[in-house]
Amino acid sequence: MSTSDSHGTRLDPWFDSYAARAHRMRASEIRALFSVASRPEVVSLAGGMPYIGGLPLDELGAMAQRLIVEQGEVALQYGSGQGDEGLREQITQVMALEGISAHPDDVVVTTGSQQALDLVSTVFLDPGDVVVAEAPSYVGALGVFRAHEADVVHVPMDEDGLVPEALDRTLGELAAAGRRVKFLYTVPNFHNPGGVTLTLERRPQVVEICRRHGVLILEDNPYGLLGFDTEPLPAMRSMSEEGVIYLGSFSKTFAPGYRVGWAVAPHAVREKLVLASEAAILSPSNASQLAIRAYLEHFDWQGQIKKFREQYRERRDAMISALEEHIPEASWNVPDGGFYVWVKLPEGLDAKSMLPRAVTARVAYVSGTAFYADGQGRDHMRLSFCYPTPERIREGVRRLAGVIDAEMETVRIFGAAGEPAGDAVDFPSPDLA
Repeated sequence: MSTSDSHGTRLDPWFDSYAARAHRMRASEIRALFSVASRPEVVSLAGGMPYIGGLPLDELGAMAQRLIVEQGEVALQYGSGQGDEGLREQITQVMALEGISAHPDDVVVTTGSQQALDLVSTVFLDPGDVVVAEAPSYVGALGVFRAHEADVVHVPMDEDGLVPEALDRTLGELAAAGRRVKFLYTVPNFHNPGGVTLTLERRPQVVEICRRHGVLILEDNPYGLLGFDTEPLPAMRSMSEEGVIYLGSFSKTFAPGYRVGWAVAPHAVREKLVLASEAAILSPSNASQLAIRAYLEHFDWQGQIKKFREQYRERRDAMISALEEHIPEASWNVPDGGFYVWVKLPEGLDAKSMLPRAVTARVAYVSGTAFYADGQGRDHMRLSFCYPTPERIREGVRRLAGVIDAEMETVRIFGAAGEPAGDAVDFPSPDLA
């Protein structure tokens, strides 16, 4: 059959051939704006990109050269579907900082923790299954769950993280309604986008609630070592080896360009993850894994993380002081680590509809709507302080304040705009991650 004989559309002759899940994939409504926001004259407070300039790039370049010269025949070859054993051993040492006791055989290396999210979803999610997640939640995870045709049910957070009582109530209501909950997805440390951390007191409560309801926990922890003033809290995985799948990543504590993350799961689940990974990519990149392995072996990686913490604390302080000076009518959290400030706008303002005007004013952010599966979040925005310099952060907030002032004046004169239709989940890009 020729494409002219198919029943597609004028723009896409294969439209009717797509799987049902493909029709659920929706590009971000704001991604086109970020092509403008990436211009140097625009201050981007949007992207969750680490400050790569803080790395010893000359030394890393020399390390990469040695790696290819000395181990090129291994680095440039196919590898194990589970990942390099030496790197998996080092990953267990990294996780020990958060109280996790694991064997290298427990670890599955992935192409970033984003692939780990996809593998877990492939193994567990059937169409119509329920994933319980914090409100708000990481946009990249929401996109994966949507692609696997799952329904996301949100549970509220407060300044101490996920609210255990609300989780217990939600799981009970879903069970009573006959809904099949496959797992709780949570970012417990320096939450993206909320910036809050699940307290030490609440962690065992969440573990026990999920155990009682027979619900697996998917603990996503890219920021756990990036606390500004405190030592890492124990991971929930350290409290329940059989009830928690733990996801980690080197993207925030080292470099996202290597695309190396990992999952630690109960034994039977681990085997399924390896099979799913082999089916998708055969094996993760040997070159990236050996580069990370060499970095952990030969560099003071904990000292580098300490430097990152100091740099990000300085940027956090610049962000908070600028908000206090220029946008006192808004409210926000003060994160103890990580990359993000979650800002509630003054009454009547809509972060999503305001974004084009902000980009015109040469400043960018992420609308809160990207972080909900059900259309919430128009009164919030996520501001990222990890990448711009403190001076650029202050200038960006100053520009944003001008946009907000103009929006407030419009609301004062004409009233707040009605709630626009549509609740599509934004798919992630590096600008949103």
